[in-house]
Amino acid sequence: MSEPRTPDPLNLPIPGREGEEVELLRTYPANTKRLSSRTRERVRALDVVYEADARGAAVLDVLDERRVRTAAQTPLPERSAALVRLQAEHAAEIDEQLETHSRDWPLRRMPAVDRALLRVGAAEILFDTPADQVGPVIGEWTSVARELSTEDSPRFVNALLQRLADMKDLLA
Repeated sequence: MSEPRTPDPLNLPIPGREGEEVELLRTYPANTKRLSSRTRERVRALDVVYEADARGAAVLDVLDERRVRTAAQTPLPERSAALVRLQAEHAAEIDEQLETHSRDWPLRRMPAVDRALLRVGAAEILFDTPADQVGPVIGEWTSVARELSTEDSPRFVNALLQRLADMKDLLA
């Protein structure tokens, strides 16, 4: 088994290609101030889906909790809640499409942030975005991946969401 790689700038451990576990010693918050308000709403939806996945809880239960109280001390935007509901409504279909089109990367092997990001992004692209507006939406989800996930995540997220968008007419 290989040693976890460590990037130089932040000295954070990263799991190797085989997905071995690493111990996180500290976290660094992402700089979301550079993101548009619409993108921040997407990030807030991503937070709910990520938390539900991490806790093994139902997404809608976590959403209900976030609507009552939030760690951010600001109310969860309605657009964020709508994206979470959309993802929860189509969760099985979204997971199936992600598994089918991710080529050798089952959901369980993906970084948790990427998994949550792809679930919400796929919900928005497949069920809430007209075909002529898919490009900018994919671009925003790619920006979120650049801010919140690994170095390779933006390319992976972009390619997988684009593949789903290309297949959208066939999936409907």
